[in-house]
Amino acid sequence: MTSAELLVTGIGELATLAGGPIPRTGRSLGELGLLERAALAVDRGRFVFVGPERTARRAVRLRKGGVAWDAGGASVVPGWVDAHTHAIFAGDRHREVGAKVRGASYAEIARRGGGLLETVRATRAASSATLLNDTVARLSRMAALGTTSVEVKSGYALDKPGELRLLELLPALARRTGLRLVPTYLGAHAVPREYEGRGGDYIDTLVRDSLPEVARRGLARFCDVFCEPGFFSVAESGRLLKAAARLGLGTKIHADEFHRLGGARLAARLHVASADHLLAATPRDLEALAAARVPAVLLPVTPFASMAPRPGVGREMAAAGLAVALGSDLSPNSWVESMGIVLSHAVYGARLTPAEAIVGATVNAAHAVGLDGVAGTVQVGRDADFSVYPTRSVEEIPYRIGAVPTRVYRQGIRHPSR
Repeated sequence: MTSAELLVTGIGELATLAGGPIPRTGRSLGELGLLERAALAVDRGRFVFVGPERTARRAVRLRKGGVAWDAGGASVVPGWVDAHTHAIFAGDRHREVGAKVRGASYAEIARRGGGLLETVRATRAASSATLLNDTVARLSRMAALGTTSVEVKSGYALDKPGELRLLELLPALARRTGLRLVPTYLGAHAVPREYEGRGGDYIDTLVRDSLPEVARRGLARFCDVFCEPGFFSVAESGRLLKAAARLGLGTKIHADEFHRLGGARLAARLHVASADHLLAATPRDLEALAAARVPAVLLPVTPFASMAPRPGVGREMAAAGLAVALGSDLSPNSWVESMGIVLSHAVYGARLTPAEAIVGATVNAAHAVGLDGVAGTVQVGRDADFSVYPTRSVEEIPYRIGAVPTRVYRQGIRHPSR
């Protein structure tokens, strides 16, 4: 028999996300690996049994002091993987909402000195203790709502010491929250005031000074760039990403979010780890990404928070054959901590099916952030990251807008907030 510290029986429907292709595209995009009347067992932080409840009763022996409980027909999913966040920052931008309502665009707010550069000022001025405490609070709320793995970008310092400081804080954030964090260097989030009108010169400093140190010290797994008019051109973005790749960093790109500049085509040519946003990309751009096997990270809450005319291009991504992943884009511009809300926007706004949205927030998101074989599934040998929802079907989770789990586990340990 298998010994376990935790045994959960009475699961009405379990989405294992195991057994299918990774990443999932086309017809497989909605494959959830469902088990009904299921059970799971955990020992030393890993799944040691996943299967029918009737089998668990004779295959699993609970260790002395272990815990067993009945889910009462609830549904279980893997811990959510958030494939795109800007979670580490100081301050907020709630005063900009009125300007957005009156029609000011993201770029217009930035030109007035607000937006991203306002957050840069606040982040530069904040102490490391403030940044840690504020970000721990955000990540802990995310964990309580079912997220167990999070990609976290720097990008709100825009100078070498500040960007390195943000990345240096991530191990402490992981320890204090218990979450699996994937660090991404986003020094090219915007052109800082010191380099206004000289974006190319700023990219030169990143390539010459910042990137080599980030790579040498192992501070980030990926390098990202905001390829958008008024931020960084296709040529500048390509120069940075090629330099990052030569240093052994994975590459990502904020591509064609507000305007079709050519970021998606650049992503396809460079075979980046993911192309994110893509609201302004054309069907041919999406097909080029699919042909290059570049995953697309859909951020469905961002156009809602930005009051953009298009609610999302999830259906278009799926139709093009892309591996669609989901991210919250948690930031001062789109402050969302609930992947349940992200899933609902992916369905009702971006027109993914509920099953496709769940795939996007699990195995496909894990693939987009380099966590294949680590996160996004419920299967023997993997870290025991999972959430329990008070629904009879896992597909009810996106249907119930902003659904909240009743229990969340990371490596078999229940999150203390729920």
